[in-house]
Amino acid sequence: MDSDEQVEVSTLEAYADTIVPGEKRFPDDHAIAGASPGPGAVVAGALELLHTEATGVTVGLPYLAQSLNEHAKVYAKENAVTLDESLPPFVALSFADRTALVRSLTAPGHPEKDGWVSLALFCNMSFDSAAHKHTAEAIAEGHPGLLAMGYTAPDEDGLWRFPKFSYRRELARVHPDTTPSGSPA
Repeated sequence: MDSDEQVEVSTLEAYADTIVPGEKRFPDDHAIAGASPGPGAVVAGALELLHTEATGVTVGLPYLAQSLNEHAKVYAKENAVTLDESLPPFVALSFADRTALVRSLTAPGHPEKDGWVSLALFCNMSFDSAAHKHTAEAIAEGHPGLLAMGYTAPDEDGLWRFPKFSYRRELARVHPDTTPSGSPA
């Protein structure tokens, strides 16, 4: 990975970690601030999801990372924050400063709000729904977001069945033409 790619990756990881924080992966992990116990968006696969072409943001990721670092430089200057020059500017910000910057970028009226909110939504999706993986595969791999939300593994045949009714009563009987897989005939 060349230095431009490293800057992009660590910057996007820092953004994802700002949206769904987690614990550091290793002691010198600068991208993940360690603001929350357990795995966050990065470990849940945020970058994998962002690099999925179906998101529509993949082509713009280098620009977003560069733009985020430019915003970080301006933020640091305006707030008298000294940045570690060995790190990308956004990565060099503290978690509190990252959060404040992201809050301003996603605020109503900010001209770039739509792009930053989209990026934030995909970071959330990586944790909340493992949108970049088949659900059964993600659960089998121990996806942290799905486990945190209590998703259970499917039955042996790969299908989910829910023998207990959520309202403690059956709301409708299964149609007689429903196939064994649960599909309508």
